[in-house]
Amino acid sequence: MNRICLTGRAGLNLVADVGGDPRQQPVILLHGGGQTRHSWRSAARQLVASSYQVINLDQRGHGESGRAPDGDYSLDAFVADLKAVSATLGQPPVLIGASLGGAAALLAAGEAKALEVRALVLVDVVARMAPQGVEHIRHFMQRTLGGFATLDEAAIAIARYTPGRTQPPSTAGLLRNLSRKENGRYHWHWDPAFLQDESRSASEPFARRLEAAAVAVRAPTLLVRGAQSNVVTEEGARSLLKLMPHAERLDVDGAGHMVAGDRNDAFNSAILAFLVKALA
Repeated sequence: MNRICLTGRAGLNLVADVGGDPRQQPVILLHGGGQTRHSWRSAARQLVASSYQVINLDQRGHGESGRAPDGDYSLDAFVADLKAVSATLGQPPVLIGASLGGAAALLAAGEAKALEVRALVLVDVVARMAPQGVEHIRHFMQRTLGGFATLDEAAIAIARYTPGRTQPPSTAGLLRNLSRKENGRYHWHWDPAFLQDESRSASEPFARRLEAAAVAVRAPTLLVRGAQSNVVTEEGARSLLKLMPHAERLDVDGAGHMVAGDRNDAFNSAILAFLVKALA
């Protein structure tokens, strides 16, 4: 994978890891809020090995991508960035998005002036997400805005936030999502202004907008839900699939909201199997 710079809405600098043959089917990977492109590193490698062209993007305000100078972290801004990146490709992409990335992908594929896509994979995101699950994520992000004195302190906070998840033996991997600032503390690789936009909350207008987009999507679609997710409930999944009767669904046992990280192998296998069928 090669690190490259792309241009988002209004010239915002976006960083991505790109790999695979550019003549092959492009796949754009969109991480969730508060994450970085590194959350997809395993899936990206598997997709490249399976002969896809992969664009693994740091979304605006996250990772190495630029922070919005106007503080715009609305879904419209994320969708505009996605469309700008897609316009550089020679053919319609497959979109794979988790949480925030999935919401942006769904809107890009289903709203007016929709982006043409070959297939859509929504990872633990539906139109009507559980408010308590969304608030749990927001609370964790707000509570850790002050950063951490050490990587061990960060690891403890993450373990408390995801008690059922197997923690890595080393804290070194946290440096993909944290950086040490001049004050000596480790801070997340995302813009704190990201939390100030309330338009992405589990509100009724937000849900209705996603529902309207879902109805309009015609591309092959797969909903991947973490079986232990506190964000996508059984009711929420069924509600989305009623709007998208052509869509398939997969529940990943042993996974929560962070599906790709919780069950890497199961997730990657499911995605690859779906794409073989969807793109045939």
